[in-house]
Amino acid sequence: MLGNDCQFVQVSGTGVVTKALPCFENILFFCIRQSFEIWKFLHPVFEVWKHCGYPGLLEHKFRNHGFIQGWLFSPGQVALLLIKPAQETLLKLFQGGFRKDSAGWGVILHAWRLLFSHLFLMDSWEMARSPHSSSGNGTKKKTSYTLKLTEEQMQKLGDSLHGRGWPTRTVPYARHAFDGDGVKVVAYESGKLVVQGGKTEDFVSTILEPEITGEFLLGYEEVNNPEWFEPHAGLDESGKGDLFGPVVSACVVADGEMVKQWMAAGIRDSKTITDGAIVKMAQKIKATQGVVIKTAYTSMPKYNELYGKFGENLNKLLAWLHGRALLDALELRQPKWGLLDQFSKQPLVQKYVKDPSFDLKMRTKAEEDPVVAAASIIARATWLEQMKKLEELAGCSIPKGSGSQAKEKARQLFEKLGESSMGEFCKLHFKTAYEAMGKVPPAKKAWNPNWRKK
Repeated sequence: MLGNDCQFVQVSGTGVVTKALPCFENILFFCIRQSFEIWKFLHPVFEVWKHCGYPGLLEHKFRNHGFIQGWLFSPGQVALLLIKPAQETLLKLFQGGFRKDSAGWGVILHAWRLLFSHLFLMDSWEMARSPHSSSGNGTKKKTSYTLKLTEEQMQKLGDSLHGRGWPTRTVPYARHAFDGDGVKVVAYESGKLVVQGGKTEDFVSTILEPEITGEFLLGYEEVNNPEWFEPHAGLDESGKGDLFGPVVSACVVADGEMVKQWMAAGIRDSKTITDGAIVKMAQKIKATQGVVIKTAYTSMPKYNELYGKFGENLNKLLAWLHGRALLDALELRQPKWGLLDQFSKQPLVQKYVKDPSFDLKMRTKAEEDPVVAAASIIARATWLEQMKKLEELAGCSIPKGSGSQAKEKARQLFEKLGESSMGEFCKLHFKTAYEAMGKVPPAKKAWNPNWRKK
């Protein structure tokens, strides 16, 4: 029927209407006399399609505002409901993201998918999304989140949070640092964004994704990055840029269930985590049932010896360590592929792979993959263990990195123990090691234009 203050109503037939979100028809046929700026739906509706023998019905989680896929419309299957004016503006409609509990763009997508069900694999999308609310399903909410922002997004983030009156603080190398209600947001000059706190998910879903990035990623990891959940190996290293301590390579082999556990626990690239948290996360990774972990490193005297044997090329030495860790791991479990955090344009590690069917990929920022992130944590935790042993040997604390503090400590050890003992603590090829001992660093080797051919 059609009235002055309502719209067409189609009586529900073969479908089942239960509680859920508004549908596209509600958005399209709002009342003629009602202002476009003030309206809302009388009732949220949830369309549960007749399954037509589709096995996805058995897997559907009815607590989520999704629905079972129907390939074709059945007669009388959609109900159009009355709506009434309200004091809410249309702006509120667009303040959410693609989340099951918001009324933003996700509602519009949900409505279009309802109207054109034959074009969308709806249950595959909804079920692939990880539930993030801890209420009712026992799933632990995320308390940390990292993302790479563009220059424009960095500016928008600062404007948005300043406009909300969020308190600011000073963080080294950070352009923005805000302390919100239950969440801390730090955007570094490099573009890396770190969000931490009990309300991390709320910030990401209500501010970061809809207002800053325009991309809806949180909860759709299995849709956006399905390869993360395949059985594969991840490799990363630690200690390469530190004056003291060895270079440690770590290889982790894991699959989807392990990855889900680690992501829920906030496991990510070790460079964004404090050393104390790294040790705890490493313990959690090691305790994961079925995980394969292998590390490779040497003593400091052996490291300095091997550096010379590998033609004074740190990348070749690191590739050898990666090869050792990878081969040891593959003896215990053999996935089809692995991912290496790229440190050289040459395929240096690949030549150590004996199985031609194993595909070792490499790329920069590979730590975005949770398995590579786990490897980075294991490598860093192992390096920290070795640093403790060096501190016991030296009888003093040893700074990390290769800056002025590390240089000063190396100078003190040189005066205390002499040059013959420096190789037990330092990477002797570092410029700071030469300077700490009062020596002139050797000139850098001339660039070889034919290096790719070797």
